[in-house]
Amino acid sequence: MWLINSSIGRKVVMSVTGIALILFLTFHCCMNIVALFSGEAYNMICELLGANWYAVVATMGLAALAVIHIVYAFILTAQNRKARGDNRYAIATEVNPGKVEWASKNMLVLGIIILLGLLLHLFNFWYNMMLAEIVGFSGGHLPSDGFAFIIDTFGNPVYAVLYIIWIVAIWYHLTHGFWSAMQTLGISGKVWFCRWKVIGCIYTTLLMLGFLVVILAFVLKCAPSLCCYGGC
Repeated sequence: MWLINSSIGRKVVMSVTGIALILFLTFHCCMNIVALFSGEAYNMICELLGANWYAVVATMGLAALAVIHIVYAFILTAQNRKARGDNRYAIATEVNPGKVEWASKNMLVLGIIILLGLLLHLFNFWYNMMLAEIVGFSGGHLPSDGFAFIIDTFGNPVYAVLYIIWIVAIWYHLTHGFWSAMQTLGISGKVWFCRWKVIGCIYTTLLMLGFLVVILAFVLKCAPSLCCYGGC
C-alpha cells in the first residue's frame, strides 16, 4: 500500500494525522479556557468526557493518531538523514524565514520534547482522571474533579515551567508542520504557500497563547498564598 511503502504516502499520513491532532488541540484549548471562568463548568465537561464508552473510544482513536504520527515522524526523519544528510529539510531560502528554518531542521528534537511533555501530561491528568475512573482508584481527588488537578499541577512551579517549555516546543513544531502538511496534501501553490505559512503561524500562536494563559492564570492564582506546591 502506497501510504505505507512510499515516502510520499508516509508524508500524507503524517499530514492527515497532524491536522487531526491540531483540531484536537483546538478543542482541548477551548476546554481549558472554560476553567478560567468556572471550575464547576470545567468539571462538568470532565465528567462528560470521563470513562464513558464514547470518550474511551475517542481516546483510543486519538492515541492511535498520535502513535502513527510519532512512528512515521521517526521513519521519515531516518530516511531524510540517510538520503540528504544535513539538507534533509532544505527549502528555498526566499520562502523560508529563519525561525521556520530552525524548526524544520530540528523537528526530531522538538518531537522528542513534545513526546516527553505528552507523557508528563498523561501522568498528571489522564492517569488521575480517565484511567483512575476505569480502574477504580483515586489520585488524591475525584477523577471528575479536573479543576483540582489543574490547581495541583500548575501550582507546582516545576511543572509550570516544564509545561511552558512544552508549549514553546509545540509552537515551533506546528509553525513548520502546519504549512508543510498543506504543501504535502497539494493545497499549497506558489501563491498560497506563503499564505498558509502566515495563517499557520497566526493560528498556532493564538492556540498556544490560549494554553499559556491558562497556565499563567493558575500560577498567579496560587502565587499569593505561596503554598501551591502542596496545593492551594
